[in-house]
Amino acid sequence: MELILPEKMMRVLLIGDIVGQDGLELTRDLLPRMRHDHKIDFVIANGENLDKGKGVSEFSAQKLIEAGVHVITSGNHIWDGKDADRILNKYDFILRPHNYPLSIPGKGIFYSDLKSNLKIAVVNLQGLSYMHPINCPFTTIDEILSRQDKQRPIYIIDFHAESTAEKQALAWYLDGKVSAVIGTHTHVQTADERILPKGTGFITDVGMTGPSDGVIGMDREVAIKRFIEHRPHYYKLAEGITRFNGILIDINERDFKSIKLRRLNFSKAEYNGIKTD
Repeated sequence: MELILPEKMMRVLLIGDIVGQDGLELTRDLLPRMRHDHKIDFVIANGENLDKGKGVSEFSAQKLIEAGVHVITSGNHIWDGKDADRILNKYDFILRPHNYPLSIPGKGIFYSDLKSNLKIAVVNLQGLSYMHPINCPFTTIDEILSRQDKQRPIYIIDFHAESTAEKQALAWYLDGKVSAVIGTHTHVQTADERILPKGTGFITDVGMTGPSDGVIGMDREVAIKRFIEHRPHYYKLAEGITRFNGILIDINERDFKSIKLRRLNFSKAEYNGIKTD
C-alpha cells in the first residue's frame, strides 16, 4: 500500500560523515541536483572528517554551504583540525556536540526559520560508550527541550556515537519528543531505518560519504597494518569508488512527526538510474 503524504510536509536530508576531498567533491556534484529532484527543504551534513579525514577546514565548510548545505554537524574529530577553535567561534552553522562543556568554543544547536511560522532546530550530541567522557547526552537534550517556547521547532538530532545500543536507547527515550534521531560516527550504514511508535524517525547509522574501497574511509593497507602490528601508522585516505550515504526524512508540518524515511546509498554513476519523487 502506497503511503499518502500530507499536503503540508517538509523534507530534510542528512548526509552521512563526509570524508576528505573525494567525499566533498561528490557532495558538491550531486547535492544541487538532489535538492531539485527530491524537493528537499533543508540539508544537514556531518563534516567532522572533511579536512583530509580529520577535522573541518574553513575552505571545505564554505564549499559545502555553497553546494546547498544549511548546517554542518560533527563529533569527536572536530578537534583534530588545527583551526577548530577559531572556526567554531566564527561560524554558527558549524556545530560541535552540545554535551561538551559550555566553556569551550562553539555550540551544538542551530536554529533556522524554514517557512512561515515554521522553525527547525538541529542538535548535535555525542555518545559516551567507548568515547571520551563528556556530559550525558540524555540530560543534555532534556535541558534543551525544557527550554522550548510555544513555537516549538522541528528537532533533528545528529547523535554521534560508537555504541549501537546507546543510539537506540536515545531514540526510544526521545520518541515523540523530537522529529528524528540520526546516528553518525561509525561510517557503516545500517539498514534499520524506521519510525518509532510516537513518530520519531530513527536510523542507527546513516553511513559515510567518501571512498568506499577502504576501511571506513582509510586506505585498506594502512588499516590492515594497524590491526596486525598493533601500533600506529600514518593515516591515509582510501582511493577508488566514492559513495554518497544519507537519509531523507519527511516530516508532517502539523505535528512534527516523521512520516517517511528513505535511506540513500549510491555512487555518482548510479544516481542517474535512481527514481526520484
